[in-house]
Amino acid sequence: MGNQKFRVAVIRGDGIGFDVTDATLAVVDAARARVGGFELEYESLLAGAGYFAENGVDVAPGTEEAAAAADAIFLGAIGLPAIRHTDGTEISPHLRLREIFQLYAGVRPVKAYPNVPQRLADPRAAEIDFIVLRESTEGLFYSAAVHDRCPVENDTEVQDVLRITRPTTERLHDFAFKLARKRKERGKRGKVTCVDKANVFRSMAFFRSIFDERAANYPDIEVGYSYVDAQALDLVRQPWEADVLVMENMFGDILSDLAGGLVGGMGMAACAEVGDEHALFQPAHGSAPDIMGQDKANPLAAILSGALMLDYLGDRSGVEALGEAAQLIEQAVYDGFAENAVRPMEFGGDMGTRAVTEEVVARVRSVRI
Repeated sequence: MGNQKFRVAVIRGDGIGFDVTDATLAVVDAARARVGGFELEYESLLAGAGYFAENGVDVAPGTEEAAAAADAIFLGAIGLPAIRHTDGTEISPHLRLREIFQLYAGVRPVKAYPNVPQRLADPRAAEIDFIVLRESTEGLFYSAAVHDRCPVENDTEVQDVLRITRPTTERLHDFAFKLARKRKERGKRGKVTCVDKANVFRSMAFFRSIFDERAANYPDIEVGYSYVDAQALDLVRQPWEADVLVMENMFGDILSDLAGGLVGGMGMAACAEVGDEHALFQPAHGSAPDIMGQDKANPLAAILSGALMLDYLGDRSGVEALGEAAQLIEQAVYDGFAENAVRPMEFGGDMGTRAVTEEVVARVRSVRI
């Protein structure tokens, strides 16, 4: 039986999106060559603020259709601070892609690596390893500017709507419990904490009630509850206690950045946006146009997002080699930090984008399987 081929739609986007995407594809290709058993076909698509500035639209014709036909979408970065819509909001076609493809599960891994600056003095901070699971199509982002859903907008008042629906929330919570089960099988705690503000908002009480309903189907998984303000405190006080934290869109947007700060910064913030039929993978950092093309960007968030992409394709297809390739990348990054061989400039190191990429590629090629 020949190798199974997968199509990946690649959107480099803006700023350092070009730099980190090229780094990711180099590492992914090294893992594919090492493991074998599958092939990847890349299709480059145009979208972003730069494209908008030149063409008046934020995606090239046919981009959304091509992305829909792909097995996965990889995005480098979107947005340029100086290029905005007339209402002051930034160019954000990736938010529309979440909506079009119903990418409801925003997976944000948060993991401490050796020799990466730790913001917490407690030695247990070295054990941080959890997931912020952010619902990515509803919540307060339902009325984000790109969707044009403001119920009231005039020169004296603007209102935004927070939307929680049963079908999406059921899928999100099921995703959370299945993710916790998968982590438990790999030696993690196996706990899902519902993060909300159910004591104040009816929408959040609804979110929590659905959590309780779905939890009954996963008796092997521990459950917990936390109000979002208390959870923010606990992410500083005892983040090593967290496993899978499931929450509304805006809460997840804020807490995932806070969590990223605990383990070095956004240069380590990988992200998967997963739906029932499609998925998009991207580093959670911005486009940093001030360092574009200067060999300064930390590519590891993007590279780890590439590993998430391979893991996703493996789960969906049953091709075990994809999961093995993902683990190779994750191990190469971890070992590189542990041996102080990966030293990104972001953390005061002496290695630029290309040097970090070359080191990870070399380790992918040599790490024991």
